[in-house]
Amino acid sequence: MKYSGGCHCGTVRFEVEAGEQVTVQDCNCSICSKCGYLHLIVPRSRFKLLQGEDHLSTYTFDSGEAKHLFCKTCGIKSFYIPRSNPDGYDINLRCLDVQPRQVKIEPFDGKNWEQHAHELTHLSKD
Repeated sequence: MKYSGGCHCGTVRFEVEAGEQVTVQDCNCSICSKCGYLHLIVPRSRFKLLQGEDHLSTYTFDSGEAKHLFCKTCGIKSFYIPRSNPDGYDINLRCLDVQPRQVKIEPFDGKNWEQHAHELTHLSKD
């Protein structure tokens, strides 16, 4: 299925292909827990930015590998390029206009990222 989504103000819009049933990760790291991000990681081929590229600002920290992309207008991070899956996109499930019919939420120990990152790498493979 194709899902549409975007930021709060509507400046950034995207499409993502995912099933009617999805599994997402609820990460306990400092940035994810503070913003309530639910991770839907997909291969790059299943994501399409429709508008707002010029309104995205990039934030990096620690290793600088993850590219956290925020709308310059409303500040919402609706997707980003994760360090664990640089060949894919990580969509905030909460930024989809319509939610998948069934959502399974798995805890992810991002506080101990180095020990658990390998658990995510398969998610961005076609």
